[in-house]
Amino acid sequence: MKRQRKGSDPLGRDPDKRKLIAFDAESWHALQLLGRDSLKTVQELAEEAFADLLKKHDRPVTLKQALRQSARRQAANDASPRRKKR
Repeated sequence: MKRQRKGSDPLGRDPDKRKLIAFDAESWHALQLLGRDSLKTVQELAEEAFADLLKKHDRPVTLKQALRQSARRQAANDASPRRKKR
C-alpha cells in the first residue's frame, strides 16, 4: 500500500502545482542575492511575487478572498438607499 504524504490528495494527485521557469543568469543571480539578504528561499520569493501580482490585478489569492470578492459582486449584497418616511 502506498503511503500518503501529509496534506496530499486522497486520490493520489499532488496538491502542489509545479512549473519550470527559466531565468537569465543576471536575474537568477539577483534572485539568489535577494534570497540570501532576506533569508528567504527562491520558492518563498516566487510565492510573494505571484501573490503581489494577483493583488495588483485584483485577483483573489486564497479561497476566502475569492468568496468575499464574489459576494461583493452581487447587487443584493450592496447597501440599498434608504427611503424617506412620509
